[in-house]
Amino acid sequence: MHGTRRDAVIIGGGHNGLIAAAYLAQAGREVEVLERDEIPGGAVSTVERFPGHRVDRGSSSHLMIRHSPVLDDLELAAHGLRYVDCDPWAFVPATESAPPIIFRTDLDATCASIENACGAADAAAYRRFVATWTPRARAVMDAFYQPATMGRFGRAFGGLGETATTARTGFFGRRGGRVLNLTAELMASGDSLLDEYFDSEQLKAGLAWFGAQSGPPMSAPGTAPMIGFAALMHRIPPGRAIGGSGALTDALVHRLDHDGGIVSCGDPAVSIARCGDHWRVLTRGGETRCAGTVINACHVLTTLDLLAAGGYDAGTIDRWRRTIVVGNGIGMAVRLGTTSLPAYRDLPGDLPEHGVHSALGLLVTDRAHLTRAHAAASVGELPPRPAVVAMSYSAIDPTLAPPGRSVINLWAQWHPYRLAGDDWPAVADRAAKAVCDEVDRHAPGFAESIAHRYIQTPRDLADELGLIGGNIMHVEMSIDQMFMWRPTPDLAGHRVPGADGLLLAGASTHPGGGVTGASGYIAAQSVLRRGRRGFGRRS
Repeated sequence: MHGTRRDAVIIGGGHNGLIAAAYLAQAGREVEVLERDEIPGGAVSTVERFPGHRVDRGSSSHLMIRHSPVLDDLELAAHGLRYVDCDPWAFVPATESAPPIIFRTDLDATCASIENACGAADAAAYRRFVATWTPRARAVMDAFYQPATMGRFGRAFGGLGETATTARTGFFGRRGGRVLNLTAELMASGDSLLDEYFDSEQLKAGLAWFGAQSGPPMSAPGTAPMIGFAALMHRIPPGRAIGGSGALTDALVHRLDHDGGIVSCGDPAVSIARCGDHWRVLTRGGETRCAGTVINACHVLTTLDLLAAGGYDAGTIDRWRRTIVVGNGIGMAVRLGTTSLPAYRDLPGDLPEHGVHSALGLLVTDRAHLTRAHAAASVGELPPRPAVVAMSYSAIDPTLAPPGRSVINLWAQWHPYRLAGDDWPAVADRAAKAVCDEVDRHAPGFAESIAHRYIQTPRDLADELGLIGGNIMHVEMSIDQMFMWRPTPDLAGHRVPGADGLLLAGASTHPGGGVTGASGYIAAQSVLRRGRRGFGRRS
């Protein structure tokens, strides 16, 4: 028997699923989102962890979605979403011999800070880096909002030859040499990019840590563009959604409600099966939805479980599972309620009233710190010193904490999901203390300000947010699992072979993790281009 009929069912109410649903509802489709959790948003949600404190469950800073068409297309400002620019947008703490490096939206101010800390040569090199990598990063961003195909990839980067140099001569020699050098630089490691441009280890460490927020170490091939994204922050800096990261989710839900869409929480899908000319989705509570279009915006391994339960070929599913690399977690978060903001050492006197607390606190000053942390995680051990990003956004958004109090979000890498010889309940407190101690190292006395603490180990992230293996990016962001290879070549293109009307979205798919909304946008545009409505009709 048929269940409730919809034009489209979206499985997974994270920001990508909600964006896909919002585009379809805006176009007049009858849409329902099924979310396993009791609240929507997944890792883009905010809750009251401590009395009067609004604390993010996952992401805190939105770096990429502000460079997308999504916010304007869906008119999310009219549905309550408001961003404040993060300016400064990043800082690297002082060393024993150099003051902090402050990254401002204004390039001149940033270069002045680099010159003060690192010297005139590195300040000039940073200007060259921004000039060269701004169009490259823009091209990567444009590629993120299109289906990943070789043709589109070539068109996105086809006009960038002038950003590379060559010693070859002649018209064809220069043209070919530039293209070869461009592709080599795009496929290079982040570390090699940094070594090409800069001398200061303090500067290189900060930018390496910025790039490593995608997951892989900057020694890995193809990671140079992850550092290159820093150039775009001088055009549109990271944004903090007023009310918390979940304010983006709230605006999307409001937009959906405005257009007649439905968000159903707490009753997850358990199977997807073909039923004649449509798909049948069964929930844990025994409810059935029937739709011509289903968009799976959950983890790809969850999608494979749902397909297996619905009778899709088991051998094919097993083969896909073996080729998708989830990895062994990336890191952990410590959420704090404090009586004061961190007082970082040696800050300049010309900062705005909120100081550096709008910024990503990139609390590393040498790349060996990052290398040791990643090496420890690769053998299942806790890092000797965690690499920490500190975010103190209650300084620019007083709605997050009671008067005189602050909310501090600390993200730390690398921490393995599977520990060698230990388990997370036994070491969580020790690991969290080490994270807080790193802040105290650069802001003495910070540890004494902690009034509330909530720990999210890799296992907690998996259990609470459905991030299998503790990987906040779902699938490793290595070059072999990006673009037209993500999450595996058969499943690239946001489709499942032999499953017409079933599409994929979410961090498991191109372009990967982070708050981009890109995969939800791509999936929705694919449905709208085909014009398929399914069953439901508006009266």
